[in-house]
Amino acid sequence: MSQKFSVSEIASSAYVHIPFCRRRCFYCDFPVSVVGDRLRGETSGTISQYVEVLCQEIAITPPLGQPLKTIFFGGGTPSLLSIEQLQRIVTELEKRFGIASGAEISMEIDPATFDLAHIAGYRNVGVNRVSLGVQAFQSELLQRAGRSHSVEDIFADVELIHQVEIPEFSLDLISGLPHQSLDQWQDSLTKAIGLVPTHISIYDLTIEPGTAFGRYYKPGDTPMPTDEATVKMYQMGQQVLTSSGYEHYEISNYAQPGHQCRHNRVYWENRPYYGFGMGAASYVQGKRFTRPRKTKEYYQWVQAGGVIDCDLTPPKEVLLETLMLGLRLAEGLSLVALAQAFGEEKVEDICKCLRSYFEKGWVEVADGRLRLIDPQGFLFSNVVLAHLFDKLG
Repeated sequence: MSQKFSVSEIASSAYVHIPFCRRRCFYCDFPVSVVGDRLRGETSGTISQYVEVLCQEIAITPPLGQPLKTIFFGGGTPSLLSIEQLQRIVTELEKRFGIASGAEISMEIDPATFDLAHIAGYRNVGVNRVSLGVQAFQSELLQRAGRSHSVEDIFADVELIHQVEIPEFSLDLISGLPHQSLDQWQDSLTKAIGLVPTHISIYDLTIEPGTAFGRYYKPGDTPMPTDEATVKMYQMGQQVLTSSGYEHYEISNYAQPGHQCRHNRVYWENRPYYGFGMGAASYVQGKRFTRPRKTKEYYQWVQAGGVIDCDLTPPKEVLLETLMLGLRLAEGLSLVALAQAFGEEKVEDICKCLRSYFEKGWVEVADGRLRLIDPQGFLFSNVVLAHLFDKLG
């Protein structure tokens, strides 16, 4: 797969942030707005107003002349949108940018936030990939994480997904939750595989300041799993999923052959993309920009014309971002493409910086590509990247 690392490349992907949730999960530091268990798009004036402003932002964004090949509705909980609201946003995107034939349209959904009519409606609007936020298959862990769904909801909603024949179906799991045991983690992996998703994402819990978990726990404190336990969870995930036919194609992501997430590859390959909505990031024409994270400020920004007021990303930052993102992929980075974008001398500097990690067996060059070795290189990716940033930054 070729990589150009060109800041002038035309954006053909869009991320759309839908910030509404029934409640805030205890680990979440995303820009979200809590609407409670009763309201959703059909009955919430707050959600309706947001969709209006979001569509205004789309309408005033200059198109760069290439139809969208991927669209990702993230959140928050996009499955709180009504079918009509989703249709309105997709129509606005198509009107402004065009949507390519065969485009991947992904949507994050949470158990117990949709019914058969909703998921069928989303499918009819064009959604052909869903990511179900399962997180765990144990009731006690779901409760401790502040999730609003039950284990029973997971199985019921997977049936609905299969019933409407959405072709791409991903499950999200979290490892390293408070009180989580290795046996529970193995049980979650087994149950996830049993639901036959085409894709599985595994995220190691990070305790962020300002979250409920950030107030309750400190890393390393009981009842958080030890570092040794979280390493075992990562290794177990890698072994169980790859032995079940899933390719470990990115540090946190596994896919059946031919079912990688096309939209997320845009990020990892450091290619440009539009961003829309509160707190959404974009990377267009060499500028990386994040919208206001609070509703009022975001609305004011859109009303003022949605001006992206930031400088071009400096070449040194583009290089570091390219390394940070590209080394997350199992295939790594093309040395030829790196040299074309940043110069042969810079590639030599990178390889010199990594010499000790080649010796440790964490990093290798194979088939002209620089990559981390699975699983040890992935496990210690933060160490490798911190060293690169220190030496090259």
